[in-house]
Amino acid sequence: MDDKWMIKGLAFGNCNCAFGCPCQFNAPTTHGWCEGALSVKVDTGYFNDVSLDGTRFMLLVQWPGEVADGEGKQQVIIDESATPGQRVALEKIAMGESTEPGATHFYIYSSTMSEVLETLYLPIKMEIDVDARRANTVIEGVVESKGVPLKNPFTGEDKHAGIHLREGFEYTYAEIGSGSSIVNAGIRLDLSETYGQFNEIHMNQNGVIR
Repeated sequence: MDDKWMIKGLAFGNCNCAFGCPCQFNAPTTHGWCEGALSVKVDTGYFNDVSLDGTRFMLLVQWPGEVADGEGKQQVIIDESATPGQRVALEKIAMGESTEPGATHFYIYSSTMSEVLETLYLPIKMEIDVDARRANTVIEGVVESKGVPLKNPFTGEDKHAGIHLREGFEYTYAEIGSGSSIVNAGIRLDLSETYGQFNEIHMNQNGVIR
């Protein structure tokens, strides 16, 4: 593999599982099937000699059963401000290409897909604050994905909870909150107050950089 790349930034994921997401612990999904939306805000990065600084993209995924059973469907949405070179690079990263086998969640997801929809290039507004457990991604008329902190049911105060995966292929540590996403793209989602994940993303073609 000749391509060399790196992305460092922030990510927010919202799937249909209960808070905690059993997938993070190699357990069956909450409902026996999986779907979700992942927002990625790249602060710094590159793909060979192409700078990826300041780029944004989303990955939409959907499986009729467990992820490991395959038959999934995915679609990538890249911010329309990306240059032609950046578009090619981000699509390759998000689809698990130019990556060591099994090294990233992008690769793992792509290996389970039976349908890959055409990439969309649309204006993306994206804000992610990991420490505050808040995120907001808006693609006018197509996506509204929002993350907020969990609440203590007794006091009503914001609650901190996290997942630490020392050998995770997506992150090492993630803050957990509540996510809601309405998506009307090739993949349609209607998630309300389900698993929300906020984390720093720092990886290259060989996996997570720790």
